Amino acid sequence: MSQPLPKLPKPEFGLVAVEVPYEVPTPIAVDLRETGIPGGLIGYEYRPLSEPVYFGGSGERGLVAIATNGLFGRIAIDVASGHVVQIPNVQSSTTHHVNRDLDSFRRCIAAVIARFPFYADGDGEGFEEVAEELRELVSGIDGTALANDGFWETFCDDVAIGDYADWDA
Repeated sequence: MSQPLPKLPKPEFGLVAVEVPYEVPTPIAVDLRETGIPGGLIGYEYRPLSEPVYFGGSGERGLVAIATNGLFGRIAIDVASGHVVQIPNVQSSTTHHVNRDLDSFRRCIAAVIARFPFYADGDGEGFEEVAEELRELVSGIDGTALANDGFWETFCDDVAIGDYADWDA
């Protein structure tokens, strides 16, 4: 008989300044050093890397991975567009939209953490309502955030099925 997972403490929003590899273009490097990236979200959806990794191009091309996503994915900044994207696994050349820019990403993370805990109780009531509230929060910050198959759409879908019920404080 398995025991239920322990409830984790309420997440807190905070920014972490990171050291940036020299290859990262200056505007992105300055933003990462001076403003930073969110210190986390909830669970393994987003966990910052101790040092961003620059790959996939040179100069004004490529991606700057800033965090892990799930077991094998990464959250990165597309150097050419400034968009924050999700890479399903480190071997993939496919990306999924997260936010239009790093500032919107930071603001969406802050809003979602501020709304936590998501559920009043674990009985399954209200999961979809909470997910809809989160959809309104993130799309109010960034109208592009709910892109089809994107990070925030998937996160809200997970909330709608109660994936975070055991995480409530």
